[in-house]
Amino acid sequence: MKRPIPRLKTLAGTALALALAAGLNLSAGLGSAHAVAAAPVAALPATRQTLPDFAELVTRVGPAVVNISVVQQVSGPMAGADDPFYDFLRRFGVPIPGMPGSPEMPGMPGHGGRQIARGVGSGFIVSADGYVLTNAHVVDDATEVTVRLTDKREFKAKVEGVDKRTDVALLKIDAKGLPTVRIGDPEATRVGEWVVAVGSPFGFDNTVTAGIISAKARRLPDETYVPFLQTDVAINPGNSGGPLFNLDGEVVGINSQIYSRSGGFMGISFAIPIDVAMKVKEQLQAYGVVQRGRLGVVIQGLDKELADSFGLDTPKGALISRVEPDSGAAKAKLQAGDVILGVNGNPVEDSADLPRIIGEMRPGTEITLEIWRDRKQRIIKATLGGQDNERLQARGAGQQSAGGKLGLSARPLTSAETERLGVPGGLVVEDVDGPAQRAGLQKGDVILALNNTPVTDVAGFRKLLEAAGNRFALLVQRGEGRIYLAVRLK
Repeated sequence: MKRPIPRLKTLAGTALALALAAGLNLSAGLGSAHAVAAAPVAALPATRQTLPDFAELVTRVGPAVVNISVVQQVSGPMAGADDPFYDFLRRFGVPIPGMPGSPEMPGMPGHGGRQIARGVGSGFIVSADGYVLTNAHVVDDATEVTVRLTDKREFKAKVEGVDKRTDVALLKIDAKGLPTVRIGDPEATRVGEWVVAVGSPFGFDNTVTAGIISAKARRLPDETYVPFLQTDVAINPGNSGGPLFNLDGEVVGINSQIYSRSGGFMGISFAIPIDVAMKVKEQLQAYGVVQRGRLGVVIQGLDKELADSFGLDTPKGALISRVEPDSGAAKAKLQAGDVILGVNGNPVEDSADLPRIIGEMRPGTEITLEIWRDRKQRIIKATLGGQDNERLQARGAGQQSAGGKLGLSARPLTSAETERLGVPGGLVVEDVDGPAQRAGLQKGDVILALNNTPVTDVAGFRKLLEAAGNRFALLVQRGEGRIYLAVRLK
């Protein structure tokens, strides 16, 4: 038979442990005349003794959060009856991960083919006259977008613009006097702070989840423009595009991605900092696209050994490994081996900082670079070029937008293409349907002019479309020849 552990011994051990933890000198308790007071442990700052009450915050901010439902074309097969979540998701019109409204999951492969699907996402109102922010992947390829408010009003939304690089989209609904969110400062947030997400996971409108900021400035694979906020807030399909609030009721991020092995929430989610999103919003509202500056360099990071070899005290900056011909960097005479330490007085602490800093500037902007060359600091002026990968996304919900009513996807000619074709500019058609397809426009055609007004970039083409009405003529180069195509929108 096992003998019970003596309670007296256990309690005595506990008392001893408590005494030691409190920093007491036990010899003083035994009457020692030479007892010395132990040094006090440094006190931590006062912390909240109870969990925060989110109720008032949610009551205040909830009306500015919207549900977004979409009809869109998606790549890959639809969920089948053999999927254990199929019936549940179908009841709420929510697809499985990888389909509309689902937070993006890095590393999850897609499948070929395009099908029509219905999905849901979230968004929030940023101006009382009806501008709404959400994720690009929520409304991309959408043929219909509906925004539903908490008071049950529904509006057909116009997609003002989509920026896939940051996964931000701007919508417009025809309404006034709407409740709006307050914009916060993501830089002021601290790791460990409470944050709250409001959205429509699995179609459940105005669902509230809470957690903390787990990390800041997270760099995800193949992502150079967004320093994500990492949180442990529960984010699931349908939360995409919804706001992330701090305890002051200010939006600090847009919930965008999750890390998952199963397709469901696993404790790691990512939000686009709201300052990044608002800069994108300004350009989408003004131009319909985001115009990013381009320096024209290939860069890499520095470790301690590389920094030592270049004579740098610390491994910081962006090391140039190649300068692209005819770029702004080449014209400024930057060289392989230069280390960019700063741009316009802003330090480049890590190589990943440079694409974001440059990308936030418009093409044609003159910048001042602080570089390290031959173990000396130098100042060099450079003028930014434009991104060759700018696209006119005019499909889907674009049927209600300036570019979308034509029904095509196009990009500007590269400098090499303009030289080969002998034209000042134009748009290369990459995909076509709707009125453009009926007019005879084909993939690979180059749009040179609309009603004899030259087309050189996406923003200019959108403005020409807005002013053209329902009938107009496009001058198109196809192969070695040029033809006019008459377009009728209605």
